Amino acid sequence: MAAGATGRDGPAGDRTGRQESPEERADRRWSDLLQEVRVAQTGSQVLFGFLLSVVFMPRFAQLEQFDRNLYVVTVVLGALATGSLAAPVSYHRLFAGRRLKPQLVTAAARLVAIGLVLLALTIGSALLLLLREATDGAAAAWIAGAVMAYFAACWLLLPMVHLRRHNGRCRRPKG
Repeated sequence: MAAGATGRDGPAGDRTGRQESPEERADRRWSDLLQEVRVAQTGSQVLFGFLLSVVFMPRFAQLEQFDRNLYVVTVVLGALATGSLAAPVSYHRLFAGRRLKPQLVTAAARLVAIGLVLLALTIGSALLLLLREATDGAAAAWIAGAVMAYFAACWLLLPMVHLRRHNGRCRRPKG
């Protein structure tokens, strides 16, 4: 692109982002957020539904007290994850027509981030519970810990490394 020319990123060499109004930006971010949450929300709902059925299995009565407590923690984490990932729907209903879409997107994005952390913890504790029954206790903890480390790498570390590589920093742009 010629010097002084403008493009998708603004003037050449100036990475200012898209040329969109605050309303257009909020609409785009809301649409992006909805696409992201559909994936996570479906997974959390399926996992939570499965967890609810476990207590009614005959083998549940034979679990050690630690495993029963771990089950309760897992179910509560699953409920919290599902609630956090479904919360943007409630926000949208309450904010609709009030010209608060940027605030809606910001609040919903925070709840989705919390929901993803809770979903990861739910998966980790469910995996620990399952592996405690399938293997010896020490192996279960190491395997579940390794899976959680993998989640942290995929969901946090790799995106942050990618951001640093492409932006020279790891901060969110304003707006």
